[in-house]
Amino acid sequence: MRIRISRRRDADVSTRSRWLPLHSGMIMVGVALTTACSAQGGGGEAGGSSCVIAATYGGRTYTQVANVDFTAGKALGPAEFPPCDDTGHNGDVAGPEPTTAYAVDGLNPRIAIAVRYPSDEVMLLAVQPSGSLPPEVKALTRG
Repeated sequence: MRIRISRRRDADVSTRSRWLPLHSGMIMVGVALTTACSAQGGGGEAGGSSCVIAATYGGRTYTQVANVDFTAGKALGPAEFPPCDDTGHNGDVAGPEPTTAYAVDGLNPRIAIAVRYPSDEVMLLAVQPSGSLPPEVKALTRG
């Protein structure tokens, strides 16, 4: 007795089997992109992103450090917040926003400064080479 297997049917199943991983992969990429946009505060809108709070002073860029105990000292001089296009409107970005840099007690201004942002909150900003905080600033963090 001879059993014949239809090659055509196996070919159809094989084709469907090959598309399943590709289809699943595309769904996973879509989910990951949607999650990333939502996490950045863009709400999934095209071109929307959330800007990091940063300022420039003395030729250096300082970025916000959260959960830090510090005391702001004397005014050092002018600083500015760079423009931010967090709405995705190309060309409608305001220029840099001026502010004042303040010394931080116990830290060299080459490492960290304090700024008022918006107008009533004083926050610590630090130079973060290679994406890591300088040890002097890490020592001030809470938890």
